[in-house]
Amino acid sequence: MGGITLLLLWLLLPVGVMRCALSADRESDRVAELPGQPANVGFAQYAGYVAVDAAHGRALFYWLVEAAAAAAEAEAAPVVLWLNGGPGCSSVGYGASEEIGPFRIRPDGKTLYLNAYSWNNAANLLFLESPAGVGFSYSNTTLDLYTAGDQRTAMDAYAFLVNWFERFPQYKYREFYIAGESYAGHYVPQLAQLIYRKNNETQNPVINLKGFMYWWTHGLISDTTYHNLRATCILQSSEHPSEECVKNLNTASAEEGNIDPYSIYTQPCNNTSSLKLSLNGRYPWMSRAYDPCTERYAKIYYNHPEVQRALHANVTGIRYPWDTCRIFFHVVLKVENIFFPYTCDSDIVGTYWADSPRSMLPIYRELISAGLRIWVFSGDTDAVVPVTATRYSIDALKLPTLINWHPWYDNGKVGGWSQVYKGLTFVTIAGAGHEVPLHRPRQALILFRHFLQNKPMPQRTSFNGLSSVELFGAELSRAYFSIIEKDEQCIVTFVRHVSFHS
Repeated sequence: MGGITLLLLWLLLPVGVMRCALSADRESDRVAELPGQPANVGFAQYAGYVAVDAAHGRALFYWLVEAAAAAAEAEAAPVVLWLNGGPGCSSVGYGASEEIGPFRIRPDGKTLYLNAYSWNNAANLLFLESPAGVGFSYSNTTLDLYTAGDQRTAMDAYAFLVNWFERFPQYKYREFYIAGESYAGHYVPQLAQLIYRKNNETQNPVINLKGFMYWWTHGLISDTTYHNLRATCILQSSEHPSEECVKNLNTASAEEGNIDPYSIYTQPCNNTSSLKLSLNGRYPWMSRAYDPCTERYAKIYYNHPEVQRALHANVTGIRYPWDTCRIFFHVVLKVENIFFPYTCDSDIVGTYWADSPRSMLPIYRELISAGLRIWVFSGDTDAVVPVTATRYSIDALKLPTLINWHPWYDNGKVGGWSQVYKGLTFVTIAGAGHEVPLHRPRQALILFRHFLQNKPMPQRTSFNGLSSVELFGAELSRAYFSIIEKDEQCIVTFVRHVSFHS
């Protein structure tokens, strides 16, 4: 008996050691407090690295913001993975710091304040800087930065999730969603497809994928230019267009004028000419950022050594500063057997992007058939990924309509428009640009809550047509009461004295 007991202990020991190691990793990732953070925030934070390819030395940086303690059913709140696009832009710099995260950075680049409309009021938020070479994520194999593409980004993100759930086993089997914006319109459905297929090959899969959401108008170019674009660009990858396509896109950019294409009615913080020049990347339609006045604060904050220490970031001593999209890298040039260190400033990840499928629609068809919850939404002042383009893409799916195009309401005012299809919901947000939660944070949180609950966006129910109400069995005419509609509720106020007798 003693021998059997000893054998069982010997077999169980490696499992116990592994669990202790994972628990230690999790606790070492705990963020005690960020520099400049408000006191008593009411939620826990974790940040650090998860290896995705040991042979190449690739590791992705994450930041987990748990659901606020005040959130309803916080103990069972879902996990939402957030991905920014680019390709090559930081989910920490944009998603966490400008859009859905719990903190905003003040103009001093040192202090933070709370975002009242953070999505961690409803879910646990997992921000991932992906692929390697973006933000704090890194690879010890330089070639990785020149060969990144859609396929490897999805594979690395999946490897990250598998390892992350081992580090945070309390979130296994919890409802899991993926959300993102812009070029994450590739990342999000591709990762969802990979998880769905891997889950079908696995008994009792731990990633309980329930659905995903992402967002990508206005007549800003001439009809001639529009037809030229259709003729030269429509069947091409956005990352690898032809010379003729680029020529017509440059014409379209010139016709738009000096506007901020990410929010066409918003006054930029600096001179519009310099702003547009700084936003335009290799191609005028693939600009990287919204407003340098907001991203500038992030660039200052996340380069403070004490901030990086608090986030357990840059532990390998990366030799370039953190940035929202751009990457600084160091090379050694060999000239006549003499080696010279040289520093370059280039968006390597975006410039050398390897694969970028022209259409995501086949993936959508597969995942719609699988029954995943899919919501797509757009800010209606975004000219980079406009509402019209999104609607054309959805129309190509030829889905039957369940709820026709209609306005949705926030406090009695139109918050945007929506249409519900079989397998997909499309929502617009009035007055929002490319980064919807930045421009319309309250409406974005309403949208997010309805997505998690799988409820159509709130429609206005008019009570003003009521001529009478029944109270305690007595019918009162409209002369006795007034009606106020607020927060999707009807508030009846008596304007005359009413007496009831038994």
